[in-house]
Amino acid sequence: MPTESSRVRSMNETRDRILDVALDMLGENPDVGMGDIASAAGVVRRTVYGHFPSRLDLVRTLTERAVTEMTAVLTEINASGAGADAAWAEFVARLWPVAHRYRVLLALRRGEYGEAIHGLLGPADELLADLVKQGQDSDVFAQHLPAGILSQVAYGVVFAIADSDLSNGTLGARAATITSLLMLGVPETRAIALVGDQP
Repeated sequence: MPTESSRVRSMNETRDRILDVALDMLGENPDVGMGDIASAAGVVRRTVYGHFPSRLDLVRTLTERAVTEMTAVLTEINASGAGADAAWAEFVARLWPVAHRYRVLLALRRGEYGEAIHGLLGPADELLADLVKQGQDSDVFAQHLPAGILSQVAYGVVFAIADSDLSNGTLGARAATITSLLMLGVPETRAIALVGDQP
């Protein structure tokens, strides 16, 4: 007979599998149904609804997961004491492996779940705005826009490139880093130097 801990572990594994599948499927089609997600995850709809009573609960959980990953990376980079432009380049390099997967949140943010997603992304948005403000205060980043808006523009570019054909080629992370740094007002030669050997 399975123990309580093995039952919980199995439930957590199922929940994680549903989330992984949902993230991939929503990335391909933001309107995909819960039934399709259940089929692809190898479970019945009731199992999906047992973990996520509504589509909004599923989207919220995906957003929370993204925010946790992004804030952990940003907090670690901020603690490193690197200059704002180097910190931004490091952030994009470390975010890139998951940027393609989480780009769906930007699409969903503009839809019916916008308010919920916007609220959950708040901590990550604030950390990015703080980083950009640091760069503006040290004359590394442009000052033509407020830090909050400039950070959104620059990291929106990262997700736009993640959503394009470039993400499948070798240009992906490099293009995203350089382009976002250019959006922040970093000179091209400095942006290229910051990317260095990044693939």
